[in-house]
Amino acid sequence: MIQPGKRLTEHNPMAYIFYKFSFLFCCYSVVYPDARRIKPMALPWKILDRFTSDNEILELRQRGERDFIITLGSKVLMNSSAQRSEMALGYLGCRSIGNHPTPRVMVGGLGMGCTLRAVLDSLPPTAEVIVAELNPRIVEWCRGPLSALTGGAVSDHRVTVVIGDVAQLISDSAMEKIGVGFDAIILDLYRGPHAHTDKQNDPIYGSRAIERTRSTLNSGGMFAVWGENHDEGFFKRLASVGFSVVSERPGKGGYRHAVFLATKK
Repeated sequence: MIQPGKRLTEHNPMAYIFYKFSFLFCCYSVVYPDARRIKPMALPWKILDRFTSDNEILELRQRGERDFIITLGSKVLMNSSAQRSEMALGYLGCRSIGNHPTPRVMVGGLGMGCTLRAVLDSLPPTAEVIVAELNPRIVEWCRGPLSALTGGAVSDHRVTVVIGDVAQLISDSAMEKIGVGFDAIILDLYRGPHAHTDKQNDPIYGSRAIERTRSTLNSGGMFAVWGENHDEGFFKRLASVGFSVVSERPGKGGYRHAVFLATKK
């Protein structure tokens, strides 16, 4: 028999526990309404391919249909859901030549092909785009599992892929230039310009390399470079050899990478 003045939960410990849990859950649900929704567990990453580069393992991984990452060792180099600055690099780099009848563009670094996609979307069907990529396996990835992300950008009729170092390609083009140069050179490389760059002798971001790049460009040509952060030294080196330079930070909110836009005067 229940004694007068006693609650039911005091006679039934399990009922008391259920009562307290229900009360706490209701309070939590009011403050955090999403807690009442059951969220599916994230799918595991599947390794599609891997190879060794500079004594580190480079991997292509997939989760779901359109979620990809490229890793180097323990670092995530690229993420298919975070390509904001890479797309902006391609669009901004070709913005001024979209109406050119037969523009010639060099792209250094293929990655997932997103910069190339933005470049192609900005150019007419008569354009010529030369892509320099060091590793043929990256090209295979972009023609294979990554192709759906970019609408088959690498297989576009305007694109020619050169397996090699973009710095060497720029140097060769500067030496061989006879009347026909490039209207834009766009670099989307793993290592962008930074404070520890050799100011004079770096093969891509040093002052000598910048001069070679400028000589490869036609008048009014664009040299567009992706950087993890703004580098004032690189900015000044661009200006010192005769470029008109601006630095953009595409997007709003969150961590934003840098895009250097240097126009040949």
